[in-house]
Amino acid sequence: MLAAERRDHLLELLAREGKIVAKSVATDLGISEDSVRRDLRDLAAEGLCQRVYGGALPVSPAVVDYAARQAVTPDGKRKVAAVAAALVRPGSALILDGGTTALAVARALPQDLDCTVITHSPTVAAALLDHPRAELFLLGGRVFKHSAVACGAAALEAAQNVSADLCLLGVTGVHPDAGLTTGDAEEAAMKRALAARAADTYVLASSEKIGTASRFRVLPWDGISGLITDADPRHPVVGELAARGVEVLAAG
Repeated sequence: MLAAERRDHLLELLAREGKIVAKSVATDLGISEDSVRRDLRDLAAEGLCQRVYGGALPVSPAVVDYAARQAVTPDGKRKVAAVAAALVRPGSALILDGGTTALAVARALPQDLDCTVITHSPTVAAALLDHPRAELFLLGGRVFKHSAVACGAAALEAAQNVSADLCLLGVTGVHPDAGLTTGDAEEAAMKRALAARAADTYVLASSEKIGTASRFRVLPWDGISGLITDADPRHPVVGELAARGVEVLAAG
């Protein structure tokens, strides 16, 4: 099989099965695992897969820059945001992550809601300026422009000094095996720090993130209270997560 044919085969397998196991592909094609791994390295370099131990997973489309992400599945993000906003109780404290789905949550909160919102996202804070009863706490630090959030040592230290009833957390990848992932190590650390300061953490994941993975793990499945997604409940990944005991809130 020519290299181009192997490439097409790998991409088709990734789309159909949701993962590639290098050893199995090598056996099926009668080639060495080294050849498969080399093909996967080439595909990963083009942004077409996320390499993991033993093979590869679909790469998340949500790793593009902040401006580009605003155009990715806006309807799905609004659906997820509506369900997430309904979890925020009057008088409660909310840690709201950054990113485009979190911004949609901020816009979905009732304008007269009496609550406290803690965020490391300037865009989220700005979206809540016209909510007269929402008290805002903006955590500062080095701004990671890709996601328009504060990260780094100063932001992590600030996060240690807050607590909340609920954390609504964004990720770029949701996969049964890889867990909850994102594309930047410092951003992943900040998300973990925020989740650790809330009684309950729900992950916001529009459908394009389901079954995909990014490079850095944020949390394992037992580190969250549930997942909010507009993905079809019949999606195999959604079904597998529910079977594992993950609470999935449908936003269809």
